[in-house]
Amino acid sequence: MNGIESAPAGAVRTGLLSVILLSYRSGERLRTAHAKVAAVLGAAQIPFELVIMDDGSPDDSYAIACELEKAHPNVFAYRLSRNCTSHYSIFAGLSVCRGDCAAPIPDDEQQPYELLVEMYRRWQAGSQVIIPHRSIRADPPVSRWFSQAYYGLMNRFSEVKYPEGGADLFFIDREVVDILNQRIHPIRTASIAEVLRLGFDPVFLPFERPAGLNRGGSRWTFRKKLRLAADTFLSSSAFPIKLIVMLGFASSSLALAAMAFYFTAGLLGDRWLLADKFPRGWISLVLLISFFSGTILLSLGVLAEYVWRIYEEVKNRPGFIVRKKG
Repeated sequence: MNGIESAPAGAVRTGLLSVILLSYRSGERLRTAHAKVAAVLGAAQIPFELVIMDDGSPDDSYAIACELEKAHPNVFAYRLSRNCTSHYSIFAGLSVCRGDCAAPIPDDEQQPYELLVEMYRRWQAGSQVIIPHRSIRADPPVSRWFSQAYYGLMNRFSEVKYPEGGADLFFIDREVVDILNQRIHPIRTASIAEVLRLGFDPVFLPFERPAGLNRGGSRWTFRKKLRLAADTFLSSSAFPIKLIVMLGFASSSLALAAMAFYFTAGLLGDRWLLADKFPRGWISLVLLISFFSGTILLSLGVLAEYVWRIYEEVKNRPGFIVRKKG
């Protein structure tokens, strides 16, 4: 059975929060991030662990993370073997965290640390998935346009529905963490897309995203953004395959209709569309090529549909999740 049982959203609860700090070329910024997270969560009396996930930084970021680990019992430092991008860091952090709930956050302060408190309170009240989304973005116009185009494309042609302004982070219950760890393959996808796909009645929490600390330019280059967009779209949507099928069917159907019209006109003696204007046999050749090209395209689309279904099986995503009664 391709399903998973999970615990229901219950009454007010308490538990350990795993904050997964995404680090790449962070340097001394890690000390600042730790101090601010500790201050915010300490003031709110929220128990937490800080999982620093270094994404293969070439500088001393991991060494600083290890120093923080030695100095603080609730800090844990990990490092990926190479730079894999933050989405892989999120999956890696979820695989090692121990908390009753978890939230990845960047080290550049584009998501205010105070938001952790509000999301934790929502989790205490019973929500299992909380999605902070950007109501206002302090981004360059080109970046905003690219984001709007990407999220619009995903919402229109995929099974993943993003909130207004888009989102790439989340706050999730332990049950959801376990599902992601056990049933989701992290290759060529995004953690936020997989979380949104799972359901659990997500609560969307708008916030104003500040410019953050990377004022010299985002570490997400256009090439990385384009690759991520392609990976998440192709892993979440069968629309390109359906488009190939529709184009193949339309091409072969139009060619077949034109062939029927052409030969019917020839039999009836209407020579105005025949060889007076074109070399002998040219129209027949073009129509035959169009017909068989459309047929080939249609066949490729049908084969791609089967490959897509195999891909869905290999990904082993849960087809449904049964939420237990309290």
